[in-house]
Amino acid sequence: MATGPERSALRALAHPLRSRILAELRVHGDATATDLAQALDTHTGATSYHLRRLAEVGLVEDTGTGTGRRRVWRAAGEILPRTVAEEPLDEDDAQAADWLALDYLAHFGERAQGWLVEQRGWEPVWQELCGLEDHTVQVTAEQLAALRAELGEVLDRYRRLGQGNPQAKRVVVYTCPLPVDRQR
Repeated sequence: MATGPERSALRALAHPLRSRILAELRVHGDATATDLAQALDTHTGATSYHLRRLAEVGLVEDTGTGTGRRRVWRAAGEILPRTVAEEPLDEDDAQAADWLALDYLAHFGERAQGWLVEQRGWEPVWQELCGLEDHTVQVTAEQLAALRAELGEVLDRYRRLGQGNPQAKRVVVYTCPLPVDRQR
């Protein structure tokens, strides 16, 4: 079994507040522990503690732009390197990965439900373009890997394309390839 920073990061994220802190930083950008506590309806002491735990495993970093004890934090790079998924997990790592996947799914469900509730308050063009959809494709494992890589490249091209444009809105794009057919 592999150990090291990837495993520590996986276990660090298998905590509800830590996963929410990282999600908040990834979606809304740099923030202080106070900003995060307010956004996540918790205490500054708790966010400060969990930010330090996330920093220890390289998931967040101090921007160096804060003053005194008011540190400004940002998400650092990828959530978890792909190598974590490529190596066998021990029981603790597998439980942490399962918890994290279920938490991510719950977070996605909350975001999707939030959109369904508030969509009518948005301009019609945004109502038409945002929301849920699915696309069925028939591919081999290698073709699915290529599809995921290509989708990643497209998303990377659009990551900051609208920056500075007052008409641009930040949107989150979830991808989740799931098999339709049962394993034989």
